[in-house]
Amino acid sequence: MGTGQVFALVAVAAVVTLVTTPLVRALSLRFGLVDQPGGRKVHTAAIPRLGGVGIVLGFVAALGLQLAGELYFGWPGSLAEGRAPVIGCLAGLAIVFIVGLVDDVVTLNAGPKLIGQITGAVVVVLSGVSIDFVGSPFGGLILLGLLSVPVTVVYIVAFTNVINLIDGLDGLASGVTAIAAISLLVLALQSNQPEAALFAAALIGACLGFLRHNFHPASIFMGDSGSMFLGFALATISLLGIMKSVAAIALAVPLMILGVPIFDTASAIVRRMLHKRPIQEADKGHIHHRLLGRGFGQRQTVLIIYVWSAALSVGGYAMRWAATPVKLFSFAVLAVLTAVMAYWLGLFEAAHHHAEEDTPALETGAD
Repeated sequence: MGTGQVFALVAVAAVVTLVTTPLVRALSLRFGLVDQPGGRKVHTAAIPRLGGVGIVLGFVAALGLQLAGELYFGWPGSLAEGRAPVIGCLAGLAIVFIVGLVDDVVTLNAGPKLIGQITGAVVVVLSGVSIDFVGSPFGGLILLGLLSVPVTVVYIVAFTNVINLIDGLDGLASGVTAIAAISLLVLALQSNQPEAALFAAALIGACLGFLRHNFHPASIFMGDSGSMFLGFALATISLLGIMKSVAAIALAVPLMILGVPIFDTASAIVRRMLHKRPIQEADKGHIHHRLLGRGFGQRQTVLIIYVWSAALSVGGYAMRWAATPVKLFSFAVLAVLTAVMAYWLGLFEAAHHHAEEDTPALETGAD
C-alpha cells in the first residue's frame, strides 16, 4: 500500500465524516437524542449523541474507495477477495456499532451491551483472527492453544471498553484513537499487513473528520455507537497487523500504544478496591477528572492526554523495532513518567462517587 493510497483513504474518510456529522447532529436534535448534563458529566447543555454514525459512515466510505481501487485502478489489497478475516472483523464491527446505536437511542442495561460486545468478538475469532501466542517484549513466545479463543475475546472486549471509558471530554476519545491508529498504521505498513493498514487509515480519517465537530466546545458526542466502534476497531487492527507476525511482541505493542486509557481503567479498578468501593460504582477519579481538578481547562486537559498518548505510541514503536537496550530504556522512561503522573494526579486516592453505573467494561461515554 503506497503513500498516495493511504492519504486518499484517510482523506475520504475524513471528508465524509466531516460532511455527514452535521446531518447526523440535525437528526439527533430532531428526535431528541441528546446527552443531558449532570453527575460526572462536564458539559452544561444538552448535546446530540449520535456522532458515531458519522464516524462509521466515514470509515465505510474509505473501505468503499479501497474496494473500487482494487477493482478498477489496480490498487494493492485484498478487500475485493472477501477473505474470511476481513469479513469477520467487519461483521464484528457492525454488531458492536448496532448495539451501541441501540444504546444511544433507548439506553441499554450493562448486560445486553456486554453480550453484544462478546458476540462481535466471537465472530472475529470464528473468522480466524486470534491471539495464538503471548510473549515477552525481549524474546520468547508461549503458544496459547485452546486458550486462544477466550484470551482473544477478552482482549477485544477490553479494548472496546477502554475507549468507551476515556470518552469523558470533548475530542478525547477520537483524538487518542487517531494517535493510536497512526502508530498501528505505520507498524502495519512496515510489517506488510494491508488489511490492518486499510482499517487504520480509515479509522484515522474518520476520527480526524469527527474532531472538527467534537473538539471543545463540542457540538456533538460520539455516544456508545462511536466509542465502542473505535475501541473494537483498534482491537481488530492490532490483531490483523502486529499480532499475526511471527516477530510480533505479542500483547506489548498495542497495550503500550493504548497505554493511557488502559492505565486509566486499571487505576480506577485499583482505586475502588483500595477504598473498598464497588468496582462498578462511578467516581470522578479518572485521569481527565483529575487534570480538570488541577485547574486545567478542557482543551488543555485533552492536549496533555494527547501528548501522553503520543509518547506511549512512540514507545510502542520502539518496543516493536528497536534493539533490546533501546527497548529497555524506552520502557523504563515511560514507566517512570507514568508513575510520576499517577502520583501527581492522585489516581489511587479516593474520589467523589456517584450512583450511576460505571463499570470498567461498560461505562457510557460522552460525559
